[in-house]
Amino acid sequence: MLKKTKLRHSEYYDIQKLFDKLYASSLNSNNFYKLMDLISSNDNIRLAYRNIKTNKGSKTAGVDGLTIKDIQKLNDLKVISEVQKRLRNYQPNAVKRVYIPKEGTDKKRPFHPHSYGFRPNRSTHHAFSRVVTLINIGKKHYCVDIDIKGFFDNVNHGKLLKQLWTIGIRDKSLLCVISKLLKAEILGEGVPTKGTPQGGILSPLLSNIVLNELDWWVSNQWETYQPNNRSKNGFYQYARKYTKLKDGHIVRYADDFKIMCRTYKDAKRFYHATVDFLKTRLGLEVSPEKSKVVNLKKNSSTF
Repeated sequence: MLKKTKLRHSEYYDIQKLFDKLYASSLNSNNFYKLMDLISSNDNIRLAYRNIKTNKGSKTAGVDGLTIKDIQKLNDLKVISEVQKRLRNYQPNAVKRVYIPKEGTDKKRPFHPHSYGFRPNRSTHHAFSRVVTLINIGKKHYCVDIDIKGFFDNVNHGKLLKQLWTIGIRDKSLLCVISKLLKAEILGEGVPTKGTPQGGILSPLLSNIVLNELDWWVSNQWETYQPNNRSKNGFYQYARKYTKLKDGHIVRYADDFKIMCRTYKDAKRFYHATVDFLKTRLGLEVSPEKSKVVNLKKNSSTF
């Protein structure tokens, strides 16, 4: 048996045990009220500082002209004290928008099991593997390929805060901090009324929260659907023949997702239903020229 010699990420300062406890509690649909106490704890700040030091982005100056080198001049107690003081009356700095060319176009980019983006122990490889499994074993040869138009620029702030409350984040001081982050001024553009900060460290996590509702909406139509007074043994064959349920499985990485289906009919039904769901429930539009149903036996789909 190999001896473990190196700690990973949140195992430092024994924070992993706390994260595991929070995760276990979330599985019981518990609400959380004192998260800011945990966020501002000495050991959590030490862990955050350690993780930031290893991120190459820490060497890039923000709008205040400071980098990680400026913080490294301080001892850990001074850093902790300064972070805790700022959290008590959090005021975000303005953010600088950097436009990134999108491949193949002149346009620019200003908690479901099969959501793989920006989550512990999940990666692009897991998302790709899930798609391959659904194709080869599940015989899902039709892919609903939908591109959300300007996702990070169009997230509804009010809807997002309600989603946070619904999933159990009931610490009002933390929700206040997140609200302030969403409304952080963009240099040269003013205060945004919608969207999440482009390139912001919180934006990937917020994308998972916004689209978690989509994950479960798709999942509950087939994968996690619970039939009344009937076991799931043999139900899927019955459902395909005698019900209007749509046979489809979602695989998502941040705002990029695919719904894998067995038949073209199910894929088309999912396509139109998903476009409608995104618009009416989440206030998001799709890009018609990039959204389609793909027959994977004849054509490819880029993830």
